[in-house]
Amino acid sequence: MAASRTSSWEKKGPVANVGPADVEGIDPDAEFGGHDARKKLERRLLRKLDLRMSILIVIYILNYIDRNNAGAARLRGFETDLHLQGQEFATLLSILYVGYIIMQYLSHIPIILPSFIGALLTRFFLGFVEAAFFPGALFLISKWYKRSELGTRTALLYCGNIISNAFGALIASGILDGMDGKLGRAAWRWLFYIEGALTVFVALCAIFILPDFPATTRKWWLSDAERRLALRRMEEDAGVGDEGETERGGHAAGLWLAVKDWKVWWMAFAMTSQVVALSFNAYFPTLSATMGFDPTVTLLLCAPPFVFTAIMAFVVSRHSDKTGERFYHITVPVFGGSYVSLYVSSVPPCAAFLMAQSYAGFVVLYTWVSNSFPRPPSKRAVAVALVNAFSQLGNVAGSYVWPTPWGPTYRYSYAICIATAGCSIVMCYIFKLHLAHLNRLLDKEEEEKGVEEKGFRYLL
Repeated sequence: MAASRTSSWEKKGPVANVGPADVEGIDPDAEFGGHDARKKLERRLLRKLDLRMSILIVIYILNYIDRNNAGAARLRGFETDLHLQGQEFATLLSILYVGYIIMQYLSHIPIILPSFIGALLTRFFLGFVEAAFFPGALFLISKWYKRSELGTRTALLYCGNIISNAFGALIASGILDGMDGKLGRAAWRWLFYIEGALTVFVALCAIFILPDFPATTRKWWLSDAERRLALRRMEEDAGVGDEGETERGGHAAGLWLAVKDWKVWWMAFAMTSQVVALSFNAYFPTLSATMGFDPTVTLLLCAPPFVFTAIMAFVVSRHSDKTGERFYHITVPVFGGSYVSLYVSSVPPCAAFLMAQSYAGFVVLYTWVSNSFPRPPSKRAVAVALVNAFSQLGNVAGSYVWPTPWGPTYRYSYAICIATAGCSIVMCYIFKLHLAHLNRLLDKEEEEKGVEEKGFRYLL
């Protein structure tokens, strides 16, 4: 009997002493109450995240309204009041991106100096203060969302850029039409004052709304279980911990890893080429003006193309996330928007409307960059910032692609944009082939080790 009881104890003992780690070995979602409870908790976490991150879209809308309002101001005396001649307007547009590339410090300065030099310096420092926003925003969302969720969130963020062209034109039409001469100031000056003040207000609100990273965020808006789930999601997505298991040598090592990785530079050049192809953006009011309407109607006509583009960008990015495919979701909109516009280049507004659809592919391209440099986080942060900053050279060059003497057809301008779009497509295709090769190497390595469940794979 004793032996029987001992045998019974030996059989039951291990079951009675099962710890949390052992249970988690059986059910990895046990600490969250099981699979169904985890799914419910995850939905709640994503709702909270999406609500807080949505302010990034508002900031990005205002960010691009501030950048592009010079195009609207041009219709109401901006060039005349500042006595701009020749390529000086193009220089004003391009200088912002010089400051953007050099410096990454967040703030805002409205135009207050009544000369070309004053406007030039103000645009230069505006680039300084806006430099950190977009790469920082991409890095922040990549620390909270899985790769399968990034495309849609990046699309929503970048839709702020696209929608800014629509809302910016509508806001500008109201201000330029109704504020001219108020307090003795020209309408275009009120445009900068009002939009600048709005940006500052929203930025101050964002200080208290945006979350930090999962491991360091303030705890009052997340429960302990939600915070642990946020960390677990990132570990599962990469196959390893986000920082503890991947960071080696500190953040300086991440900088070096990004700088010496040729893939980062390859994507930087591909992105730069595509940015040149989208350079029509800053001149859209000028292109619309070739239709012969008054300034207010011209600005209103700028809105529909970008509203449609924003919808297309969201649809394409969401489908890219669902299918896990990137290359064709980039190239089809870019190819369609760029090359179809070639056949209607004699009608600039129609051509620009079609080229605006290239933004749908451009959004997915940004997501692909974040996906392709997952770990360590310090490398991903530098890679995203480097690609974004380097690509602003495309805006510098693109500012000179639309000189007035080439109007009103701007055929040479469209030809340059189409050529750079083609270059970007070719570079993306080569990048896709390389990532496919890396995936085959990972397949072979796991097969040799006898690993049954696939780990991390690059998205193609």
